[in-house]
Amino acid sequence: MSDLARSCRGLTLYHFESCPFCLKVRRYIEQRQLPIAMRDIHKNPLHREELLAGGGRKQVPCLHIASHGQDIWLYESDDIIDWLHTNVQ
Repeated sequence: MSDLARSCRGLTLYHFESCPFCLKVRRYIEQRQLPIAMRDIHKNPLHREELLAGGGRKQVPCLHIASHGQDIWLYESDDIIDWLHTNVQ
């Protein structure tokens, strides 16, 4: 497993297609070819329920960070991009 794949393990982006803030985050992820799981909350109601149960809100984009037994639910596109820039190499 590559270092990039290892640093992206446990990351999931909750989003939906037409959200402009989600698009901003998806473009960042695509440009850097980050292997992050994507969950569209409009295409799959189970993803919406996961987001609500885990993060407490249906707001997108939301990056779920599962690491070292902790779950962090990070909202806001700029905060997500900043976190990825700092933590994913």
